[in-house]
Amino acid sequence: MKARTEYPNDAKDVFKACGTCSRTFAHLLNREFSHPDEAMEKAMNPMAGGIMNQGYQCGMLWGAVLAVGGEAYRRHGDPDGAIEAAVNATQELITSFVEQTGTINCRDIIGIDLTSEAGMAEFMQRVTSQGMENSHCFNLAEQWVPHAIEAGSKGVSTAINPILKPRSCASEVVRRMGGTEEEMAMVAGFAGGLGLIGGACGALSAAIWKKMLDWCREHPENDPPYFNNITAMNMLKAFKEETNGVMHCSQICGRQFAHLEEHTEYLNQGGCKQLMEVLAVSGNA
Repeated sequence: MKARTEYPNDAKDVFKACGTCSRTFAHLLNREFSHPDEAMEKAMNPMAGGIMNQGYQCGMLWGAVLAVGGEAYRRHGDPDGAIEAAVNATQELITSFVEQTGTINCRDIIGIDLTSEAGMAEFMQRVTSQGMENSHCFNLAEQWVPHAIEAGSKGVSTAINPILKPRSCASEVVRRMGGTEEEMAMVAGFAGGLGLIGGACGALSAAIWKKMLDWCREHPENDPPYFNNITAMNMLKAFKEETNGVMHCSQICGRQFAHLEEHTEYLNQGGCKQLMEVLAVSGNA
């Protein structure tokens, strides 16, 4: 097969139109897979800035992972295969992103704490002085697009184990919130702190996304708030109350999962059951 040599060159224009890095990459990869979904993409807004500006995994990753989860479901046609393929694709995306940036975390990339007013002001001043289209985030989006497409496409095409009956904490939360099999597959790669790397909780991100997705479908003419999203803030508060302020999966679970079988067994033994229930209830409130 002839190697691909051309990739989309409009990442900055898409970023400008979408407004957030997370929505931008959900759209770019959905478009690559010929399956745009405006509500699904808009619902990613709160993941920008590393989950509501908290500085954790970059929103570009969250958006790309959501899109490959949807493609995994379409290609494999069953929940089990979709979960495994989504996790495989997520790991490919993470490897690609780290090769590009040296990190997965928003705060490490931009060097600013966006949770404070001073930090946000500094970030906006920097963007203004550089010009939006020359900002670090816009440049990174343009640089990573071809690599994200290659990594995501490779990951969803990887052979799966037909015997494995995998589970994803993120998918479980979406199921508890009334999500469809396709929606569960979309977030499957969030498992274990995103691709099992132990980062900020993927079940939290899935719950916020699902709540925003439902809102987007009820308000098709509007975008869910990026700043001061009270619903998402309340869900984050409920999550932190349950975990005593701990955000990272590896700390919450007391381990990092080496592979999907370990994560599945952890859930089968009741791991994070209470936390998933808290997230589902906060999302359905």
